Amino acid sequence: MAVRMRLTAITLDCADPMALAAFYRDATGLPLDPRSTEEFAGLRAEDGFFIGFQRVEGYRPPTWPGQDTPQQLHADFDVDDLDEAEAAVLALGATKPAHQSGGDRWRVFLDPAGHPFCLTLRKNPTPRA
Repeated sequence: MAVRMRLTAITLDCADPMALAAFYRDATGLPLDPRSTEEFAGLRAEDGFFIGFQRVEGYRPPTWPGQDTPQQLHADFDVDDLDEAEAAVLALGATKPAHQSGGDRWRVFLDPAGHPFCLTLRKNPTPRA
């Protein structure tokens, strides 16, 4: 019998947990967990899902697409409009590497700590009011 597991949290290594939490708070709208500190910060969704950010001394950001320093994590976020979402995450401090392999379907970005993440076009966009 297979073990049933439900993903409840993801934690990213970084040099500045509060700064990285602020980036993802502003990008996702998830609230900062009130127990967040300079050593470990997090965001908690209404359903309980948690994104954590832990301080690591000597943190080295991953290199992408190369693997001199491995990615450590890769997250995908569905969006309704790639151009609009790109402008938003760039304004929040993400960067867009030159190497892009997703064509019209997704775009790769690096968060302020260097972790790659993708914005992917949602298959069924949310209707606009």
